[in-house]
Amino acid sequence: QIQLVESGGGLVQAGGSLGLSCATSGDTVSDYARGWFRQGAGKEREFVAVMNLYGRTTYIYYGDSVRGRFTISRDNATNTVYLQMNSLKPEDAAVYYCAAAKYISRMTNDYNFWGQGTQVTVSS
Repeated sequence: QIQLVESGGGLVQAGGSLGLSCATSGDTVSDYARGWFRQGAGKEREFVAVMNLYGRTTYIYYGDSVRGRFTISRDNATNTVYLQMNSLKPEDAAVYYCAAAKYISRMTNDYNFWGQGTQVTVSS
């Protein structure tokens, strides 16, 4: 079992920045990738970003709607993955989730463990 806890959500004005954290605990033997997803009101869960947690090469992928504005990063010493969100837009408002998978994927079904989510609200 892997436990994931997101933090850092809140209210921000459009054009502002916000940083999210995802802390990991538990059995991480099969934990290879960490993804960020979001789900806006009345919308399907959407892929935001993913990166691998270890390996010689770092693989990072972003969803089309956030590429160039959001940055995913990791701190292996603290088992924490971050999502820095810049130039926020009202359409970025959503509950943001981090999730764990055994491989890099953009698909929600490939993720076995999820955090409880953190709300991001963007005012126009």
